[in-house]
Amino acid sequence: MTDLSKNIQALREKKAVVEMGGGEAAIEKQIAMGKLTARDRILSLLDKNSFHEYDLFVKHDGRDFGMEKKDLPGDGVVTGTGTIFGAPVCIYAQDFTVAGGSLGLQHARKITKIMDHALKMKCPIIGINDSGGARIQEGVGALAGYGEIFYRNTIASGVIPQISLILGPCAGGAVYSPALTDFVFVVENISKMFITGPNVIKTVLGEDISMEDLGGARVHAETTGNAHFYAQSEQECFEQVKRLVSFIPWNNQQQAKAIEPKEPTAMLNIEEVVPADPKQPYDVRDVIKCIVDDSDFLEVQELWAANIVIGFGRMAGETVGFVANQPMVLAGVLDCDSADKAARFIRFCDSFNIPIITLEDMPGYLPGVDQEHAGVIRHGAKVLYAYSEATVPKITVILRKAYGGGYIAMNSRHLGADFMFAWPSAEIAVMGPEGAANIIFRKEIMEAEDQNAMRQEKVKEYIEKFANPYVAASKGFVDSVIEPKETRSLLLHALKLSILKEEYRPAKKHGLPPF
Repeated sequence: MTDLSKNIQALREKKAVVEMGGGEAAIEKQIAMGKLTARDRILSLLDKNSFHEYDLFVKHDGRDFGMEKKDLPGDGVVTGTGTIFGAPVCIYAQDFTVAGGSLGLQHARKITKIMDHALKMKCPIIGINDSGGARIQEGVGALAGYGEIFYRNTIASGVIPQISLILGPCAGGAVYSPALTDFVFVVENISKMFITGPNVIKTVLGEDISMEDLGGARVHAETTGNAHFYAQSEQECFEQVKRLVSFIPWNNQQQAKAIEPKEPTAMLNIEEVVPADPKQPYDVRDVIKCIVDDSDFLEVQELWAANIVIGFGRMAGETVGFVANQPMVLAGVLDCDSADKAARFIRFCDSFNIPIITLEDMPGYLPGVDQEHAGVIRHGAKVLYAYSEATVPKITVILRKAYGGGYIAMNSRHLGADFMFAWPSAEIAVMGPEGAANIIFRKEIMEAEDQNAMRQEKVKEYIEKFANPYVAASKGFVDSVIEPKETRSLLLHALKLSILKEEYRPAKKHGLPPF
């Protein structure tokens, strides 16, 4: 055997040891919990034979509490590059079989190195989180590692897409990196996210709660809004990531990759989807499916703040973002959570050159003491800020109700909409006809012999004068009143016209959104 052959054999043996992570027993335990190993997760997510691993032989530098005697293969994290549908991505996956995936300084520097690489190469960064938290034996070094990751998350924000998968525990300071990324994926019975665990809560507050009820996948998908996609299994989660990546661009200097245009396939008549009765609910996603190519719509944060729908579709093969009121939930009103949900999505689309189509049907902001005290003024202002700030093509279609502040907030002409369309069923007014009639015609109603009949007469009068699209159209606030069946063709035309849109803003370091 030549010297080179011996060296190659030695390399293979070293690689085999490191690639075993925490060893067979730890791997078996990981699999018993329904979890794949770090490398298997990466290989399941990326295109076949596309993964190239880096920093395989990095070692920790802990010297206290017996750490100098411990060998932690790869220091508990796998990093590298690969492709998804041929598109390059940088990726890392924490290895729970090695010291519980705990984060030490070298572990963190492997992550920050691949993050720096992603930013330099202008490609998405995907992080798979499965860690017991900071490595206590390394003390402040572990804390420094977290800080360096958070800093890079912030610098990369709006430059490259950042995607987090929570495939195990993610507690304490570790949760802030996913929170700083663009999209968070969780899996039922596997994902756990919280600042303080059940034991600390019981000690401090005397409250008993399970890890699942405190910070499980469904909690973050439905209640907190911290998760954007929810899956029943790891494999389903990987498919969701792949689908998302197919809709978004590699970086903020590119457009999302176009595909072959297709006509909608939904067996729905757009003129029959929206009921004539403004009080009757319907699923706005059916309207979207009547509009987008192949009726293919990827909804984001489906389970949280369901009174607004956000997500991606394609028009003429190009990615567009949709923001739509959902009349099936709370009549489609805006509240604290739905405002946060919409505003963040709008800013993502604006950052990554994705045109925004808004479908409006809502009676305004949700009233009530709870909302006022929860800060609906501040939260609601986020939508106003996000739409006003956005410079990508912005197109609005008013389907039915557009009342009060809600009319303004949902990408009105006054916030910079490039195109404003309204269906004949649109009601654009300061408030709903019933409420307005009760205020404007209060005296006539009170003095009438038949107050109910007078009220209905005045409601009808208000609708004819104000609660229709023609008053707004007469002032140029609506560009065109259109038939529902014209919606897709007019949107396609508006998007084509907007392809070279430019908008100029005052020079400034940055604005101050109503966080």
